Amino acid sequence: MSDEHPARAASKRSVQAVQAKAREAWLDLFAPDAVIEDPVGVSPIDPTGNGHRGRAAIGTFWDKQIAPVDIRFDVRESYASGNECANVGTIIITMPNDMQARVDGVFVYRVNEAGKLVSMRAYWEFDRMLASMSAR
Repeated sequence: MSDEHPARAASKRSVQAVQAKAREAWLDLFAPDAVIEDPVGVSPIDPTGNGHRGRAAIGTFWDKQIAPVDIRFDVRESYASGNECANVGTIIITMPNDMQARVDGVFVYRVNEAGKLVSMRAYWEFDRMLASMSAR
């Protein structure tokens, strides 16, 4: 058994599943009533700002936001406390048309007692991501 903090371990498994395009493995990381806010607040990805709640909505989030692109993570710092972990880093998104975008942010993962993700909140600015877009 690992001595690693449960939320940090869950965040690493999430990153691995996204980079491997392992949809079912990624979905299995979440509790049934989990919520994803990526980014936190109102955005074109989440027009209501209420997040993507429950496994069905999280699956749709995967299908629309993760599946069509290639995503690479660079986690520079990670801070674990309580049942949460905050990762500071950059996400590089490569689109099918070979355009790339950078997302600099803070990514917060919260787990329950079973180690399942109950919340993933990503703090990043949509306009900054759009401004970073360039041809690869």
